[in-house]
Amino acid sequence: MTLSFSEHIATFNQASNLSSLTGFGRGIEREALRVLSEGRLSEEPHHYNLGSALTNPYITTDYSEALLEFITPVSYTPEETIAQLQDIQKFTLSQLNGELLWPMSMPCFVDDAEKIPLAQYGSSNVGTMKTVYRQGLKNRYGSMMQVISGIHFNFSFPQSFWRTLQTINNNSDNLDDFISERYFSVLRNYKRFCWLIPYLYGSSPAICPSFLQGKSQNLPFKKSAKGYLYLEHATSLRMSDLGYTNSEQSSLQICYNNLDGYLDGVKKAINLTSETFEKIGIKVDGQYQQLNGNVLQIENELYAPIRPKQVAKSGEKPSEALQNRGVEYIEVRALDVNPFVDTGISLEQVYFLDIFLTYCALKDHSNLDCSIQQNYEKNMDEVVIRGRDPLLRLSDHGEIKSVKQWGLEIFTEMMDVALLLDKANNSTKYQQVLKNEKAKLIDANLTPSAQILDIVVTKEGSLVGTALEMASGYREALLKQDYKVFDLQHFEDSVITSHQAQKNIEQSDEVNFDQFLAEYFAD
Repeated sequence: MTLSFSEHIATFNQASNLSSLTGFGRGIEREALRVLSEGRLSEEPHHYNLGSALTNPYITTDYSEALLEFITPVSYTPEETIAQLQDIQKFTLSQLNGELLWPMSMPCFVDDAEKIPLAQYGSSNVGTMKTVYRQGLKNRYGSMMQVISGIHFNFSFPQSFWRTLQTINNNSDNLDDFISERYFSVLRNYKRFCWLIPYLYGSSPAICPSFLQGKSQNLPFKKSAKGYLYLEHATSLRMSDLGYTNSEQSSLQICYNNLDGYLDGVKKAINLTSETFEKIGIKVDGQYQQLNGNVLQIENELYAPIRPKQVAKSGEKPSEALQNRGVEYIEVRALDVNPFVDTGISLEQVYFLDIFLTYCALKDHSNLDCSIQQNYEKNMDEVVIRGRDPLLRLSDHGEIKSVKQWGLEIFTEMMDVALLLDKANNSTKYQQVLKNEKAKLIDANLTPSAQILDIVVTKEGSLVGTALEMASGYREALLKQDYKVFDLQHFEDSVITSHQAQKNIEQSDEVNFDQFLAEYFAD
């Protein structure tokens, strides 16, 4: 029998169990567009001095040559995680010839989406597949959607945490199986409570009109004095139907009750034909237009606010890694880029996510049926569009609650978690961060989305001008500060090593791309 939330709190509060609440693993993936000083998207290819986008472990590209992605290795304190990201960005900025890193999720002014260059990864089969996948994304959803930036927060509990949790719940399963099962309970609770993330941290309530470029939408946009489009109570247009959505995926029923069920749902989605996407064609006039005509070309195309993850070995698909070794960590994907800090995610956000994910691990959990899961998703949809509307009501298992009411209920329980984490880490930071975030529930004007609208609407400011001023200030400050975790030689070595690694991969190919792709999907 699983213990209740209060029982978990009481048991972890015992001196013998406190140490298992330390040593959380964290990593950040931050996306950022390269832009020119006037705000236009850079049309320069990925800079050679940043290393190979295919093999550099710290700096790569996402959809476009202009969309950088910074990746921190796993670290075990929030401070080191942020310091690593600052170091990576400092080195990157030193190689960009004056280009800036766009500090917001929604892209800058783009006069023609066709000019957005697809990311290139060299001539190897693996590299070609990555580019063809992006060609498919372009043909399916358009390039503008794909240059939206976000933050992915990777998180893992230490083995000691899981052993303690298993012991106090009198569970005798294989430890790896227990860990996977309990990570899925974290995912279910996350789905229930994740509307809090865009409310607290959504930073994209307004967009440049160029983003739409004929895209059909029925949102009741207003226009600011300087011509920007906004929704009065929106928190994260990035997470709305304008952003990372896929209507073809709406019919998929991928459940989060257990690993086997999840993998079965993903497998079916990968093999489910889409009449819409089939019309695009796969290889047209000798050029690949997408990897296949299915709802998902590959697993990466599944848009979800959180994912179970396992580090994949060479040649291993993500689902195969999960199937073979279970869940190793989770990837939180509902975070806008925070424009008010140079790294796009603040130290305080990392502390909050520690609390929130630990809460999801200790909170009572039950299996989800599709109707309940759809209800959670509806709550999320409402909050990203009108999360600061005082009239908004959410549904929690049929009970109707305001954002403030439900949020304060969650925060009351999360304070128990914050006290535990502070006690385990000899700190007061968790409590302080939670108190600061609680203030946003009491006064929605304190949220970053409200602050953005204050600049753009109330003060009739320029969204682009504000972003460029921020980007320029962050560039100047990062270039002046010393490296904190890595050093210049470390990054220069990684650049050289990555280019050689790409050459090795290209030279090792033994079949042409057509055969490579056939064998990949045959597996």
